[in-house]
Amino acid sequence: MAYMNAMGSGDMDTMGSLMADDMVWHNEGDKTLPWIHGDIKGKEAIFEFLPVFSANLQTTKWENGDAFANGDTVAVFGTMAATATKTGQSTGDFTFALRAKVRNGQLVLWHWFEDSFAVSQAYHGNL
Repeated sequence: MAYMNAMGSGDMDTMGSLMADDMVWHNEGDKTLPWIHGDIKGKEAIFEFLPVFSANLQTTKWENGDAFANGDTVAVFGTMAATATKTGQSTGDFTFALRAKVRNGQLVLWHWFEDSFAVSQAYHGNL
């Protein structure tokens, strides 16, 4: 949760300290969205990728719901909403799920699942 809080506040230093150098970021969903393209490997590549996401989608709501941990794996479920900067359209509320893996106190996997239909509709102006 510390990583999510740092990300939400834009605290890149804390984010970096919580990321393993070989971390993998994986987003599932509509591949026509510029931030959905499979695995991004390595802390450096992830930091290059993050501005692509933030330039295209402004998060307007983020609520973590249930969170579970089992060994080195964490699952978080919640609700969020965003506005597509390209169209100005809102996604409305949608659910997300996250599966993360931790090694020695650092993230090695961020596997993100969202309702990419709602996000895609707002991004492409189809609402």
